[in-house]
Amino acid sequence: MGTTLSHQTSSTVDEATLLTAAATLADRFAPLADDFDRNRKLDQDASDAMAEAGFYRLFVPTHLGGLEASPVISAKVFERLAQGNAACGWVAFIAATSGSTLASIPEESARQIFAHPNVMVAGVFAPSGKAHVEENGVTVNGRWQWGSGTQNADWVLGGCMVDDGSEQPTQHMVLMPACAISFLDTWHVSGLQGTGSTDYQVTDLQGSLGHIVGYNKNRPPKRPLYQFPQFTLLAIGIGAVALGIGRAAIDELVNLAQSKKRINSKATLADRVHSHLEVARAEATLRSARAFYYQSIEAAWNTAISGEKVSVDQRRDIRLATTHAVEASIKTVDSMYTLGGGAAVYRDSPLQRHFRDVHMASQHIMVAPSTLETVGRLYLGQEAQIATL
Repeated sequence: MGTTLSHQTSSTVDEATLLTAAATLADRFAPLADDFDRNRKLDQDASDAMAEAGFYRLFVPTHLGGLEASPVISAKVFERLAQGNAACGWVAFIAATSGSTLASIPEESARQIFAHPNVMVAGVFAPSGKAHVEENGVTVNGRWQWGSGTQNADWVLGGCMVDDGSEQPTQHMVLMPACAISFLDTWHVSGLQGTGSTDYQVTDLQGSLGHIVGYNKNRPPKRPLYQFPQFTLLAIGIGAVALGIGRAAIDELVNLAQSKKRINSKATLADRVHSHLEVARAEATLRSARAFYYQSIEAAWNTAISGEKVSVDQRRDIRLATTHAVEASIKTVDSMYTLGGGAAVYRDSPLQRHFRDVHMASQHIMVAPSTLETVGRLYLGQEAQIATL
């Protein structure tokens, strides 16, 4: 199915190869957007194609068969996918980020889970479940929201408060086999419908201690990618998808403008001065936000590959850049949607989908206005909560 990287490793996969695969699949998925929205999840064939392209193992350790790719390259993949279909870009970054958890469980358990290079992990970080540690394993109960891509996954993560008899429960994610998950029909939403971000739950699920992420001092290897906290990787993915939607909106408006005319007018939308101004402003808005976004990620990556830890200041800059990328993308899409006039409101117009999708992306807590408060406090030298930075 498309460009396949299944048996390659990070030493043989380069940026051009991944981006070629992303462009190929983006073009393939674009005409399927209505189908994904109607089904409220990705077709399994589409998910499998992204797995075969290597996108779900971008952040999986190389010693397990993953790519352990740079966040810069990965963001470009997610952005390019989102230009074709936002739901695909979204599911890809969720799966890639979820795959990074395999670096924080015992290697034997990780190899059992990642038994094939196309294995997909997806799930939710929020600790909406409870896990009770027993002598022979762990028992999990819980219900989670926002389970993007989980219906296509092989393994599903659920954030839990883990009680092992210590004084206070600790927060961890637990890897659970998808066949044991009950998926609930809750994903009836305005945008990103194809992500399948439905609720799911388990009752008295028995699991291995080796499936608890970060438990018992299991930590990722001290290699560059794992100097980026998972919350940082998550925010990077959201920004990438928003930028992809913004670019798709400009491209769609430019295409529409060549033929769209007002009633009783021979001039096209492309002939109007107002269109010239709005498109120019949209390009400037989107490109400047994109430049800040990639500059901040590249600066942190250069620090990581030099053997140093990504600093709080660099994480601060990334979070500001990702939130700004989303806000700039919303501004861009809103402008193109408005410029499209009555034609943009119909269901067969990609502009209405871009409008719905980008506003849905803006609701994620990782790019909420509260992030601006946090980074603003840090710029001003004030104390701030940086646990999810």
